[in-house]
Amino acid sequence: MSIQKIAQLAGVSVATVSRVLNNSDTVKAKNRERVLSAIKESNYQPNLLARQLRTARSYMILVMVSNIANPFCAEVVKGIEEEAEKNGYRILLCNSGSDIERSRSGLSLLSGKIVDGIITMDAFTKLPELSALIGAAPWVQCAEYADAGAVSCVGINDVDASQHVVSQLADSGRKRIALINHDLSYKYARLRERGYKSVLHLRELDYQVVEYARDLSSAAGMTAMQKLLADNPPDAVFAVSDTLAAGALRAIEQAGLRVPQDIAVVGFDGTELADMISLTTIEQPSRDIGRKAVDLLLNKIDNPDAPTERVMMDWRFISRASS
Repeated sequence: MSIQKIAQLAGVSVATVSRVLNNSDTVKAKNRERVLSAIKESNYQPNLLARQLRTARSYMILVMVSNIANPFCAEVVKGIEEEAEKNGYRILLCNSGSDIERSRSGLSLLSGKIVDGIITMDAFTKLPELSALIGAAPWVQCAEYADAGAVSCVGINDVDASQHVVSQLADSGRKRIALINHDLSYKYARLRERGYKSVLHLRELDYQVVEYARDLSSAAGMTAMQKLLADNPPDAVFAVSDTLAAGALRAIEQAGLRVPQDIAVVGFDGTELADMISLTTIEQPSRDIGRKAVDLLLNKIDNPDAPTERVMMDWRFISRASS
């Protein structure tokens, strides 16, 4: 189906169809309605190459995630894709694993003008290296944010959220609260641990045990929990992801202990998994984080000199049967 056929179906000129496709505000409402109806009826797809040549844009966004298997990352990507498509963009997904060489390969798309900008979800410690590779290209850091620098970012206040979790556990009478954390090269891991330790200090709770999981899998959470149970077991566990918490629940059950009577468990992220296993958790607005990242990136694409923005979104504590 060509643009000429769309014009015939709508009973308007080719120029009018072109203006509608380019979101021009000079088209009469009645004519716009007729064109959009004809497009929908005929399932017309605009010629992407022609659009790229006309605008000098690819209308593609590179999205680099540290681990697409992480349910939180997957939800953020869904939000990114929804908002990108709403604005006429498509995404290219790169599962970098926070490996700088894999990142370098993906970022080669910038120099080839194959993508107009980039959204990253890599470890905070990789930002200086990424910055050198990305240069002046439009860039937004998603979920992992920087307190300074030129890159715009969006996330939540991890310290506040983790402080709330530990305070809730302490208020319920828990005295031996352990933390299952992950790789400290990620800023969220450092901030959540900071929040955990700060509440223990304020409450004068001597029990302070942190077990570091090898990755963000349920199996790793189970292994970490087994180590905690082996020596001076806790009466509560705060895990920095729902997947780690799910593994902790399995280890507690296999040890013949009860949740929450013997050990309370709290996760982080608010994924569908948490709802399925009735896990108390901190819910991040994952899809909204992705949508906001796209908004920030498109603003940077349209306005290269726009100031850096750092957006902190709201989180929510969801109490369920595990605590």
